[in-house]
Amino acid sequence: MSYSQYFLFGIYPYIALAIFLLGSLVRFDREQYTWKSDSSQLLRSGQLRLGSNLFHIGVLFLFFGHFVGMLTPHFVYEPFISSGAKQILAMVSGGTAGVLAFIGLSLLLHRRLTEPRIRATSKPSDVLILLLLWLQLALGLATIPLSAQHLDGSMMLRLAEWAQHIVTFRSGAVEMLAGTGWVFKTHLFLGMTIFLVFPFTRLVHVWSGFAATTYAARAWQLVRPRG
Repeated sequence: MSYSQYFLFGIYPYIALAIFLLGSLVRFDREQYTWKSDSSQLLRSGQLRLGSNLFHIGVLFLFFGHFVGMLTPHFVYEPFISSGAKQILAMVSGGTAGVLAFIGLSLLLHRRLTEPRIRATSKPSDVLILLLLWLQLALGLATIPLSAQHLDGSMMLRLAEWAQHIVTFRSGAVEMLAGTGWVFKTHLFLGMTIFLVFPFTRLVHVWSGFAATTYAARAWQLVRPRG
């Protein structure tokens, strides 16, 4: 493995995660008025509902699927499902969710680039993050035919071992990617880059979406009339 490979897949992940966490904390502390998704619904509602629903349904499934699939050790699910069967399940379910998210994001990207009023009020970061996500989804879909060539689950296991070595600060993570195709590596690199730019874009509203689940357990709000 070259020095560039060690940097991209052994050091860069920690740079991206550090900026992701610290940057989000600093932005929330210092710039709370910018902590929003900047909805453009008032400028034009066309394509927004369909595109947004398709994208969010698909991308949320992909996020939790990647989170559980990549970070769950093999021995945990091995008694219930083989690595090959898990990979086929991931290809079918992830492929379906990926297509939904890709179609939805394509609609949102087309809307933002072609509607003059929305384009005029869009920040460079708005367009950048849409393009990064669009390319990431395209790369993710491109990995499915390649994964079909390794239906024994070996490729999935290598990628999962890399992710688990990274999050547990173990050495040898880069070696897990030896022989992995450029599409998989580009998909990993772009995913880390999205985490890197996360605090500087409208994506910070994702934190609020997860935090909103705490409302289900909050105390009752007491409202008393005057007098």
